[in-house]
Amino acid sequence: MTAPIHIPVLLDEVIAALAPRDGGVYVDGTFGVGGYSRALLETADCRVYGIDRDPAAIDRGRALAQAYPGRLEVIEGRFGDMDVLLRDRGIDRVDGVALDVGVSSPQIDEPERGFSFRFDGPLDMRMGRDGPTAADVVNHADESELADIIYQLGEERMARRVARAIVAARREQPIARTAQLADIVRSVVPRGKKGEGIDPATRSFQALRIHVNDELGELRRGLSAAESLLAPGGRLAVVSFHSLEDREVKAFLKERSSPPPSPSRHTPVTAVAAHHPSFRLLSRKPVDPSEAEARNNPRARSARLRAAERTEAPAFPAPGKEAA
Repeated sequence: MTAPIHIPVLLDEVIAALAPRDGGVYVDGTFGVGGYSRALLETADCRVYGIDRDPAAIDRGRALAQAYPGRLEVIEGRFGDMDVLLRDRGIDRVDGVALDVGVSSPQIDEPERGFSFRFDGPLDMRMGRDGPTAADVVNHADESELADIIYQLGEERMARRVARAIVAARREQPIARTAQLADIVRSVVPRGKKGEGIDPATRSFQALRIHVNDELGELRRGLSAAESLLAPGGRLAVVSFHSLEDREVKAFLKERSSPPPSPSRHTPVTAVAAHHPSFRLLSRKPVDPSEAEARNNPRARSARLRAAERTEAPAFPAPGKEAA
């Protein structure tokens, strides 16, 4: 294996939070290039299941698995389905789950994947090989839907202006390339004073990527699946990179770590949610990267780690499912 080793964001902090032990079973739910998996395997004599929907990541994982015979298995699939994927393999309890949410560095750096406005490539943005592409969305969604996507998932204040420009441009010709879309967005979203700040296309590209891959829905399903899989004392460590993701993780852990409300004389006991905390927060505040890491790795600057330990209480019912 001659490829350079990619060091994931907050690696030491994630491993410290998971506290891997000999004989333990761990899930790297966003395998990518295997950085967390490798660190887990090097830290303890444990077994790791790496999950990724990207076939390229699975190919990398098979090569890495040869270095750890019988200890690393890579699974093509979505981390939101980790409970099903592992139970299909006879695993119903694990000791730790690591999630590094969002797009991976190799996906961003490969123009043909269509994630980046920095390189011209086909407007794809799919992490896997299924479903509509970003080109399908920008060429066929109506203007109001496009504006909602860009505003809600990209937090772009000029979302309506961007949507209007996209619809006008696609009347002239289909939008098929990342450079086309980036130029359209830049034509209506001004750059910061003196050219400072992020590229004007950043938020619109983020919104389309999140929409195409249903990233927030996947995160919600993944958190719930991790809760159902983790054994008492097992650890969950989630690294997120923007406010939308972090809010989802924060809200999930706050709900799962809060005591049930006390019944009052006006509220029957049966009417009060009786769920005892399924997680104990390892820290009330998120862990941020050190100054050195943020300086050396621009991707780390916005990263936040939230971690918690599973209690003995039953998992909360998954959305749309009745309590067992």
